[in-house]
Amino acid sequence: MSVSNAPFWFRLLVLMLFACWLPGGVGFAQGQAAGQLVLQTTDASTGLETPVRVRLTRNGFAVKKLPKEAVAVMYGVWDHADGYGYQPDSSFYVNGRFTLDLAPGTYRLALSKGPEYIDQQHELQIRPGQIYRGNYKLARWVDMPQKRWYSADDHIHIRRSPREDSLLLTWTRAEDIHVGVMLRMGDFWETYYQQYAWGEKGVYQKGGYLLTTGQEDPRTPELGHVVGIGASASVRYKNEYYLYDKVFDRLRELGGLGGYAHQAETFHGYRGLVLDGLRGKVDVLELLQFCASDNPLIVEHYYHLLDLGIPVTAVAGSDFPWCGKDHDKGRPERSARIGNARFYTYVPDSLNYNNWKAGLTAGHTYVSSGPQLLLEVNQKLPGDKLEVSKGTTLKITARAWGHATQVPLQTLEIVGHGQVLGRVTANAAGQSSEQLSLELNLPAEKGIWLAARAYGGKQQAAHTTPVYVYVDGKGFHNPATAPQYLKLSQKYLQELKKDIKHKSDDPQMRAWHYRAGLKRRIAETSIVIKELKQKLR
Repeated sequence: MSVSNAPFWFRLLVLMLFACWLPGGVGFAQGQAAGQLVLQTTDASTGLETPVRVRLTRNGFAVKKLPKEAVAVMYGVWDHADGYGYQPDSSFYVNGRFTLDLAPGTYRLALSKGPEYIDQQHELQIRPGQIYRGNYKLARWVDMPQKRWYSADDHIHIRRSPREDSLLLTWTRAEDIHVGVMLRMGDFWETYYQQYAWGEKGVYQKGGYLLTTGQEDPRTPELGHVVGIGASASVRYKNEYYLYDKVFDRLRELGGLGGYAHQAETFHGYRGLVLDGLRGKVDVLELLQFCASDNPLIVEHYYHLLDLGIPVTAVAGSDFPWCGKDHDKGRPERSARIGNARFYTYVPDSLNYNNWKAGLTAGHTYVSSGPQLLLEVNQKLPGDKLEVSKGTTLKITARAWGHATQVPLQTLEIVGHGQVLGRVTANAAGQSSEQLSLELNLPAEKGIWLAARAYGGKQQAAHTTPVYVYVDGKGFHNPATAPQYLKLSQKYLQELKKDIKHKSDDPQMRAWHYRAGLKRRIAETSIVIKELKQKLR
């Protein structure tokens, strides 16, 4: 008798027995009683229960059963309900404890809490009818808040109402993100991931962690994607959608900052960055992210503006749930994680929304996917303007922190005008994979921007916003590269002019519709380029 022709009760029994032996299955065979996992996670420094990210596997497969304590919020690309309790890699978040009935067997438990905490891996043996109690302490290998530097993810896309605030804060706390920026996303037609309030009214804070609201809008394939942070209201000009400068101006009027997402690398963002950056409209640039490349740190377009003497603050974000470390490797289940790219802001006083925004506005930031990095130039922080007279000694100090196995440091560099001025490696005397330090004394001959960058293991990098050095009142531009960057700026403007010359039948390509307004802005930027050619000699 074939199974397909067997009675229903027989087919059901076969199915139940088969399910018991499926990888990651939670059933039990031969009448075995289930066991139980009771887990608690605490912060090693405080002794208090702490939110964590959990991944439970059996035979290499994720266990297909969530504890009732799993913190679930709807999320997905294009604001669809693609996920809920599970994260894209089949992990889940809990607020310090959970209980789960499991079939007897051997399991692997992975616990993590962002890059400043040491990841944990445990093997669990679940026995029939018995309780396995796991009490785990999550310990930091570095404590950046103690140094007054606080992590933020500027690019999280999740629809939010007041009801989800406490749940979403558990998610960001589980990744040790102190400031989670929830972005409403827009395009020419619609907006997505709606947010219920803006500015201080949109802030939800508990202890040293908070959520706030921002926008990724406008977004076009010809000019790139705009990111707006800290404004007291959203800004959207549907009938003037490609005129980004109107958005940037209004964001500033509303107390916010505006700039470009995705390192200005994708969606021709470098065109918009030149068009708006050269006219002084851009405040920030997402310098580190896993959307455009496996290499999360892409500096070409950043250095373009800096070498032309235009200050821009470095920020970073995950673009959850869109981008991740394996986004282009056919592994969508591992493609997104809150906080996998983040930036740190110096907040000397207590962490709250206004103090954090003040630090961000001042440019006191560095971006990181693992290494921790600090820079000082004559006791000035990243983002600061340092005015000196010619011949003054610039004392430059850079320090990086890592972890021998989790974030193994490789190199630390001091960069000036895009060139490496000093470099140390982990195998040099007095250095290690856990700490690198570098000091330089540089005579101030001309204006210069100075930054630090560090590299750890695969896909682990960090970069500071520069300190901007003015010598005898003159700017920090780079005379050696300014001509080529101005020529490149003209090339980008010509690309845009070509795009808007003819009507496009592609419904996504709408720049031609704003031809008159864009031509005016291109002409304004061309005048700026001519003026810079004279000024930056």
